[in-house]
Amino acid sequence: MSAQMPVLKEPSRKRKGSRKLLAIVFLLFISLLAVLFFNSSISKISEIQVKGTRFATAEEIGQAAAVAVGDAFFRTTSATIEDRVRTLPQINEVTVTKVFPGVVKIAVEEYPVVAFELSEQGEMTALLSNGTSVDARNDELMLVDKPVLSGWSPTDPIKAELTKQLGKIPVKQLSDLSEIIPIPSTAYPDRILMYTRTKFEVVTAVSVLPDKIEALNAVIETQEPGKITMLLADTYVPFNTENLENIDSEQKETTQ
Repeated sequence: MSAQMPVLKEPSRKRKGSRKLLAIVFLLFISLLAVLFFNSSISKISEIQVKGTRFATAEEIGQAAAVAVGDAFFRTTSATIEDRVRTLPQINEVTVTKVFPGVVKIAVEEYPVVAFELSEQGEMTALLSNGTSVDARNDELMLVDKPVLSGWSPTDPIKAELTKQLGKIPVKQLSDLSEIIPIPSTAYPDRILMYTRTKFEVVTAVSVLPDKIEALNAVIETQEPGKITMLLADTYVPFNTENLENIDSEQKETTQ
């Protein structure tokens, strides 16, 4: 009976060393590519596009964004740029889109213009719905469909509140207002006199203006031009039934 020879196991090949070497080479290769990429022009901002501005300039937007052509494309996130641009008083909303390679698109939406004001120096200023005043000398839509504020102090807090309330008024009703003058009283420190393009005179208060605008519109659409008072109670008196004496006495009262 022949003895069986033991089966010899084939020694296992040790590949751990070669795998580590391959991993090191791969990491070095990736690192080299990263260094080359971040030092190449393709990783830099090559163009900044700004759209939607009317009063803020592209230069102001760029300065607020704190990014410039040549900066690293991936250094600053879109959300960070949006937060920076939103600090400008004219800006209501902003959207930043990055398009690789190198293009940064900044789309802004400014607060709407609700009124204009002529300064003592004769310069036209646009008033935005958040109370911000901006230069409007070059605005092509000047005075077409917005009221003019007359007789207001530059630091009057009621004026700032008025612009916010005007921003809540529908465009159609806002476009009918031609002039707004402050006529404060003891009972209503925020009382105002408004002239409309449809030839009405309206006495109301800033604090109640948004609540009264629909009723005002109803009177304007159905009645002849006259004087409307909208405070605690609402009254309407047509001009053709008033005599000159009453008109003079009421005008004196509004200036007191």
